[in-house]
Amino acid sequence: MEQIALSTLTDGLTFTADLFVDNNFLLLPQSAPISDSIIAALKLWEFDTVLSDGNLSLGGDIGVPQETKEEKKEHIDVSINPIKKAMSKSAAGAALNGDESRMKMVQDVYNEYMNYVERLYTRYATHKTINQKELFETVQELCVFIKDNRRFILRVNPSPENCKQNFLIKHSMRSTVLAIAIAQHMKEMSISKMTELGVSTILHEIGMLRLPPQIYMTNKPLSPSEKNQIKRHPVLGYSILKDLGFPVAIQLGALEHHETVNGEGYPRRLSDTISQNAKIISVCCAFEAITSPREYKDEKSSFEAMFELLLNQKQWYDPQIIKALLCTVSLYPIGSYVFLKNGKLALVIDSNPETPMCPIVQLLTDKKPDGSFKIVQTDNGNLGIARILTTKEKEDVLKAIKNKQEKAATQSKTESIKTTEIKTSESTKAQEDVTEDVDIAFFD
Repeated sequence: MEQIALSTLTDGLTFTADLFVDNNFLLLPQSAPISDSIIAALKLWEFDTVLSDGNLSLGGDIGVPQETKEEKKEHIDVSINPIKKAMSKSAAGAALNGDESRMKMVQDVYNEYMNYVERLYTRYATHKTINQKELFETVQELCVFIKDNRRFILRVNPSPENCKQNFLIKHSMRSTVLAIAIAQHMKEMSISKMTELGVSTILHEIGMLRLPPQIYMTNKPLSPSEKNQIKRHPVLGYSILKDLGFPVAIQLGALEHHETVNGEGYPRRLSDTISQNAKIISVCCAFEAITSPREYKDEKSSFEAMFELLLNQKQWYDPQIIKALLCTVSLYPIGSYVFLKNGKLALVIDSNPETPMCPIVQLLTDKKPDGSFKIVQTDNGNLGIARILTTKEKEDVLKAIKNKQEKAATQSKTESIKTTEIKTSESTKAQEDVTEDVDIAFFD
């Protein structure tokens, strides 16, 4: 049996086999959820590990070997209907004038896709099956949805409920949205090829489910031995998708997404023959990982992630894919809060593919006569971006906006958001210098 570190257990987790305290004492039967009280008791008894022959289950029913046609139909309906309902509401919301209403609708659809991906991974973890027809149809609809709502969905972050989901689910979903958006910008893929890319991105980490969960869910840095085990997941994912009969392009996306163009990646140290899907997944995977928090590291800002990829110092990534990402999300990625050179605060709401240094922003302190916030195109002059707000500054600004909204609702009148004075620091000039260098390198 495999040892599972107590530090990796959280309330609600289940396993695909019985959980033991030692070789003789049964702690929990297969599929029974772990509770905070059990974890507290184990700590009180000074147990550091538990034992199991199974892997982590992401939820769902356990141990049903065969399904009837009625059960299969029920599974499909349960999986897809929430997404279709959310999409229907989003389509209705698209007719509304307010961006805020549209954003909420898109967030709801995104959350339902997250839930679908969780069910997909759960289904494989517990039944070793994936409904390919359902998956392809769902991803094709996602491609259309992203095209219609690109500037909104690129601003979406997982809801508080989704943040509790397994990081593989969050990572796969965010990477998939980025991958499809990049493919749409490049305009080289048919809808069928774009759907294959989306399916491959959703499944690119499926091989992790063949590894002990304490390795990929740990909150501590991995040992050399554990890192070597993690490096098996592309081959394991490829094997899973091959056995399930997925198209070769999707198999290669999973197998090659950690290959690098300098030939130093894994598992096969390829360079010239890396598939296009894998190159796109590699860039999206890196951007998402840099900007996401993990138990053992803090997240970096989307600007820092974009700049790190642009430097590409180790020549890991295809420069054309990085450029496509830049043009898709801009140097100041959609959803970033920025400080303009004229002293205004703004939210980046869309990219400008012709000039990635100058995205479209929504001013946070200026409103139009109808009460909506002004939207402007930044430039290289007074409306230029001085710098990205720090995490603390962003939190303060959002808190100030929320307080104003609550006060306005209480008093039943509209008040202008007071301008928050943020002094530019020496980092502002440094950031302007490095972004200018990047602009020259890519567009001179």
